[in-house]
Amino acid sequence: MQLVRWNPWREINRLQHPVNTAWDDFFYPGFGHGNEERAWRWNPVVDVYENESHFVIKAELPGIDKSNIALDVKGRVLNLRGERREETDEEKDIARRRERFFGCFERSFTLPTEMDPEMIRADYKDGVLTVEVPKPEKQQPKQITIH
Repeated sequence: MQLVRWNPWREINRLQHPVNTAWDDFFYPGFGHGNEERAWRWNPVVDVYENESHFVIKAELPGIDKSNIALDVKGRVLNLRGERREETDEEKDIARRRERFFGCFERSFTLPTEMDPEMIRADYKDGVLTVEVPKPEKQQPKQITIH
């Protein structure tokens, strides 16, 4: 028998897997654990950055037709929605591993101010959606005369 010094962190690490599994089962039902059904929405990866004149949003949407993408603005919120449809073959192949996600997605971005949708430009090329939102003009502070 080997004596091992007790380490409380070892016990905490041992609990990590069951907690992660319970978390995934609650927030991502139908995924993993032998069930290949994808019952939850997926989200495309997005980069958001700014240059001198615009805020830029780039979303990776490979395999999605442009007609299955919707972009709209309501107030200060820019919504990106779409759907990637699963390819269906006449023959039913047995999937050995599935890592691609299919179904609906939705992402929302809060803009610094309300924007006119006519000012927003969107381009879709090679599976990447690029949205350019013009920055609002800087407002100069207004001097108030004290009477």
